[in-house]
Amino acid sequence: MNLTISGHHLEVTPALRNYVTTKLDRITRHFDQVVDIKVLLTVEKQKEKERRQRAECKIHVKGNDMFAESAHEDLYAALDELVDKLDRQVGRHKTRVQDHHHDGHKRVM
Repeated sequence: MNLTISGHHLEVTPALRNYVTTKLDRITRHFDQVVDIKVLLTVEKQKEKERRQRAECKIHVKGNDMFAESAHEDLYAALDELVDKLDRQVGRHKTRVQDHHHDGHKRVM
């Protein structure tokens, strides 16, 4: 699994990098076919302070790409919300991929 964490208008500190990796471990624990994860953390220059910190993530899994974004006044809260969204998407994808077919009723003669 390739993990890319980049920052736009902010420096990605080791503590922030560690927080992102521990949060994304939850997704890889639920679904192990994750190929690539790209995380973009940005600080926008807006006048209102709520929704200023943004977190975006693009996940490439076998057969699908998923994208989620979140904005909050605190970057850690935005990351928590982002991982919750991604976890729901990955869970939905996992249930779609699983084989739900079952054997039909066999006739006894």
